[in-house]
Parts: sequence; C-alpha cells; structure tokens
Amino acid sequence: MLNCTSTDPHFVHHAACGCGETSSGVARRRMLAFAGAFMGTALLGRRASAASGDYEAMLVNCIDPRFTTNSLQYMTTNGMRDKYSQFVIAGGPIGAVHQRFAPWHAAFWDNLDITVQLHNIKRVVALTHRDCGAAKLAFGDAAVATRDAETASHADVLRAFSAEVRRRKPTLAVVAGIMNLNGTVDAVS
Repeated sequence: MLNCTSTDPHFVHHAACGCGETSSGVARRRMLAFAGAFMGTALLGRRASAASGDYEAMLVNCIDPRFTTNSLQYMTTNGMRDKYSQFVIAGGPIGAVHQRFAPWHAAFWDNLDITVQLHNIKRVVALTHRDCGAAKLAFGDAAVATRDAETASHADVLRAFSAEVRRRKPTLAVVAGIMNLNGTVDAVS
C-alpha cells in the first residue's frame, strides 16, 4: 500500500493509496462505517419485532467453545434452528443447579422466566458434555475419571435439573443429554 502525502484538495488518489480517501474526498472507512451502521440499524429494527412470539425451546449449554458448532447442529437436526433462545453458562445445566455454582442459579431461573414470558417456549434442552472442566470442579476428579462415572455424574445432575424445571414450570418438557466430543448426544431420561 502506498502512503499519500498530498495536501492538495484536488489531488486524485490512486486506488492503492494508503490514506483511504476517494477522489471525492470521502474516506472509504467512513463510507464503510456508515454502511455498517445503516445495515445494523436495519437488522436491529427487524429483530426488535421478533422479541416475542412462539418459539420451540431454550437451550442450556456450556461455555466450552469446542461444543458451539455441535450444539447448533444438534438444535438444527432436531428442527429448532432459529427457533430457540440460549443460555450459556459454565457446565450448562450443571451451573444452573449444582451447589458448587449456587450464586449463578438465580440468573438462570430468572432468565427462564423471561424466556417463557417473551418466547412462549415449549421445552428446555439441557446439554452437558464430556470432558467438562465445570463438571470436574462440581463433582470432583473421581466422579469423572471414567466414562461410566462421568455418565452417572452427568445423568444425576441432568435429572435434578429436569426435576427443578418441572417443579418451577410444569408445562415445559425437558430434553436432556450428554454431548460427546464428536457432537453425538447420549439422551438422559
């Protein structure tokens, strides 16, 4: 990129000029910023009308970035793409109910109340995952040392989570599962 040093207002800038000015004197960056602001406002206006309505579910899952894409694929495969809200917290359902994370509980339950009110959801999808750091903190090393122990620990907390959702919101169904590292989900009932 060339650097422009001209201060002449009539100077015609070359496309490779590093100053970002067009021949009309309007900075390309300013034009892009304006276009971005316009698009953002248009999208926000469109989204604002979608703040309430009828949606399928709320997904509760973990903050672990390894499972972001797999969670979207799971929801899509189950017919819920763009039809769910999402609450992401360390451990997902573990963070919402395990005593180790008690200070977080109110945030989740308050959010569920608002999601029911705004989105008229029909179910909660509760996903934990294998090799979860929050699970290790909550349950201890021995409780996740083997696949069987990990499965039992996750299943116990998912059942507790499901029971608490049903107690607080008896009309909501709960779908619970443990996501494997490859994105498949082992259902827990």
